[in-house]
Amino acid sequence: MALPPNFTLLQVVPELETGGAEQTTIDVARAVIEAGGKALVATRGGRMAARLISDGGRLAQMPVNSKNPLTMLGNAARLVDLIRRERVSVVHVRSRAPAFAALWAAKTTDTPLVTTYHGIYKARSGLKRWYNAVMTRGDVVIANSEYTRAHILAEHEVDPAKVVTIPRGVDLERFNPAWVTADRIAALRQAWSAPEDPRLTRFLLAGRLTRIKGHLTIIEAAARLKAAGRTDFEVLFAGDDQGRTDYREELVRAIDAAGLNAQVRIVGHCDDMPAAYLVSDVAILPTNVPESFGRAAVEPQAMGRPVIASNHGGTVETVVDGVTGWLVEPGDAEAWAKAMARAADLGPGKRAEMGQTGMNRARQLYTNAGMCADTLAVYERVLEAHR
Repeated sequence: MALPPNFTLLQVVPELETGGAEQTTIDVARAVIEAGGKALVATRGGRMAARLISDGGRLAQMPVNSKNPLTMLGNAARLVDLIRRERVSVVHVRSRAPAFAALWAAKTTDTPLVTTYHGIYKARSGLKRWYNAVMTRGDVVIANSEYTRAHILAEHEVDPAKVVTIPRGVDLERFNPAWVTADRIAALRQAWSAPEDPRLTRFLLAGRLTRIKGHLTIIEAAARLKAAGRTDFEVLFAGDDQGRTDYREELVRAIDAAGLNAQVRIVGHCDDMPAAYLVSDVAILPTNVPESFGRAAVEPQAMGRPVIASNHGGTVETVVDGVTGWLVEPGDAEAWAKAMARAADLGPGKRAEMGQTGMNRARQLYTNAGMCADTLAVYERVLEAHR
């Protein structure tokens, strides 16, 4: 898609460590550069910053992750200076704390503002609802799923016409089984001590180590499988604790107490997720809080792997129960044990058929190219409205 001459995008995101909002920031920056524009990202920084720079984007480091009111005021001034200096065409903010500074800076400079509502923000008070509502004050509000859009309209007084749904995309060049070499798979098998074993069904839970991801449900489900006499499975938890050492230690104790050290293992952060999905047989997403979209349910499908996911949130849109995977009640360890047993008993041939169906659907509905094209169309829409 062609952009206006001299188009410059400024995205604002707290950090570039890991996560769906951060990956989408990188993806959209790359799309803008490929379309002939310039892409800036205002952020504290993080491990993904190197990828932004290698794609041709530019980093504007500032403490936009801070919720300190004085720091936020300083960020607003920094963003005003950046917008004017770089002649920014559109500001796109992806998180609440920096949204206050971005909103102020966009209004001060008369620059179009786009917001993306990446999460389902709960509000137990009027003050919290006001805080969350800053994400609806863009010229256009992007929801990352129909589930998220419905939440926005139910929670906030906002014109439905300015809330558009753009599902997150998957980089189908990266998440393509054909491009993953045997060496990459072998290296990960060695790093994880996970050799190929046709007797085992290997389940992968990919995501940061935080309580909402449902690790404890899976430990209890695994204990039920083992109590039923099954040892033909292995569960890998791949993700950072991001400083949540107490939770990591709680998981270690739970695994040990259940006698599951041979069946459930924490393997840490993984930089090669395409290979990780090919090391596994089934991806699991047992979140006990609804995901707004759930990229971790789509990426394994793009790699030809069936998914077992919690039956709520955005995953209800991305996983077709009984066709591309299974939807299970969140927090119900018995139901999860039965679903995992069903996946194991299906066998590699039937799982491969299910995985192929999921791959075809992901390539039709959740392409990175489609997500980026729709986002660039939003930029054109707000620019036209500002003319």
